[in-house]
Amino acid sequence: MGKRCYLSANVEKYLKRILLSLAVSFYCLNSLAWEDDNAIGTWKSIDDDTGLPTAIVKTELVNGQLQGTVLKLIPVPGEELLTHCKLCTDSRKDQPIVGMIIMGGLHRDKPGHWSGGEILDPDEGKVYKANVSSEDGKRLVIRAYIGFSLLGRTQIWIREQ
Repeated sequence: MGKRCYLSANVEKYLKRILLSLAVSFYCLNSLAWEDDNAIGTWKSIDDDTGLPTAIVKTELVNGQLQGTVLKLIPVPGEELLTHCKLCTDSRKDQPIVGMIIMGGLHRDKPGHWSGGEILDPDEGKVYKANVSSEDGKRLVIRAYIGFSLLGRTQIWIREQ
């Protein structure tokens, strides 16, 4: 039979502290890397049909997921400004669009790439599956779709300065 090695209580206590310190350091470094993600920031959404800006949206990290909140609506000349989500079918029905969370549940695949979430189109009241990416930090590419990513549309948002 082999000999068993027992650590003294002091050595075991120090090893636990070292492991805890390493875990906390890793978590902090990982959190900092997420905060520097290209997809996080303030964006001007651009209508993919007209090419005109429609809103200012802030994306941020909330509980490890990317979330987008409308900060401001931009009126389109000649069109009535939709201020409340009249066509929404969930808890956002008839709620003001400014301050509304329209994008969420996105998990980071790698820096600048998020998937598995949803995005709301307040004009239609529809919720779509979504993937989001930003390679350069200047443009946010949003792919909204039903079912498969091939069946959807892509919208480009521009970083707000």
